[in-house]
Amino acid sequence: MTRFRPCIDLHSGQVKQIVGGTLSKTSSDLRTNYISKLPASYFANLYKEHALNGVHVIMLGPGNEAAAQEAVAAWSGGLQVGGGITADNANLWIERGAEKVIVTSYLFLDTRFSHDRLEAVLEALQNDTEKLVIDLSCRRTGSRWMVAMNKWQTLTDIEVNHEIIRFLEPYCSEFLIHAADKEGLQEGIDEELVSKLGEWCTKPVTYAGGGRHLEDLDLVKRLSNGKVDLTIGSALDIFGGSGLRFDECVKWNEEQTLR
Repeated sequence: MTRFRPCIDLHSGQVKQIVGGTLSKTSSDLRTNYISKLPASYFANLYKEHALNGVHVIMLGPGNEAAAQEAVAAWSGGLQVGGGITADNANLWIERGAEKVIVTSYLFLDTRFSHDRLEAVLEALQNDTEKLVIDLSCRRTGSRWMVAMNKWQTLTDIEVNHEIIRFLEPYCSEFLIHAADKEGLQEGIDEELVSKLGEWCTKPVTYAGGGRHLEDLDLVKRLSNGKVDLTIGSALDIFGGSGLRFDECVKWNEEQTLR
């Protein structure tokens, strides 16, 4: 059953909504849609109040650990934490109260997938696959989607396709996939990618990137046959957007449970 899944994106210690494709080492390249005056804990409590499970907290670069810890403390056992997760700190975030950890860049050595690193993360989690979310956020290159690492700036050797999904599913509880070329632009979702994810995935998967209207939730539900969840960020009123209201998304989720 498709659900709206909220997010808490952290950059320089603040809750922000950023155009994902502009994240780089050069601050002048960064395009920011919104900077919240409210702390991360506010949004964690808001999502907890409305029982919006599966929230992902993403640390976009350094300087975000304190804010992420604040969010996790506000909703212990309710948040998934990603950004800079490695075999060395994965279990630490679980001990701090994260429900799951999300891993991306650590799974690659010089853009090449490392099975040893995946095994190392799982070992750190006592081989509990329920605590691991694999992030396959990607950029479109022609007719393919290539996994992007390092804040979505570097393409890896892994293509998001049926084969890699099937290979990775035994190692995790779910997938998170940002369409980095769409992230923050509010120009519509990647419909073909959503449709393919619905075909390929047998475990829960959350798509993010380009959501702008309430109708996008219905669209994702239809394209994926209810198998893909949707994260909407910049378009939400709680993040300064005008595309849709947060309470509309909450109501949409509630209506799905009644059907």
